[in-house]
Amino acid sequence: MFRGTLVAIFVAPATGEPMVDLPRVGATAGCGLSGDRYATDVARHDRGYTKVRHVTLIEEETVAALKRDHAIDVEPILLRRNLLTRGVPLAHLIGRRFRIGEVVLKGTELAEPCQYLADRIGKPVLEPLVHRGGIRAAIVEGGALRAGDEITPLEG
Repeated sequence: MFRGTLVAIFVAPATGEPMVDLPRVGATAGCGLSGDRYATDVARHDRGYTKVRHVTLIEEETVAALKRDHAIDVEPILLRRNLLTRGVPLAHLIGRRFRIGEVVLKGTELAEPCQYLADRIGKPVLEPLVHRGGIRAAIVEGGALRAGDEITPLEG
């Protein structure tokens, strides 16, 4: 059992546009985060995605490990994930439901790094982020997400 924290929230209005750091955001069940490229289907249509991409999450601990173990200093917002967490073993949430504040999500798959990400950052992040690039999750019950919200696993 863990209790983690939502550290930061990032959205991008369209593919390729810079991420924006928000203190709070609306999360719509079956859709995504307000103002994010995946909620508006812009990214899905632009790049042909068919996977559930309501929201992506990455661990703050992964960002620290990039710097500590690989001398790669990168701001979390540049990793292009929506939610930055602390104290949450994200890979353990694949196939499981969890709560962030009032929002219920279900982990769907690992969010492996891609060449597009490495090219945007301009640093060799592909290998260090394999199996540590975060997860994708479906929004099961919507509501507001706020930086500082508690993250807890749910039964069933």
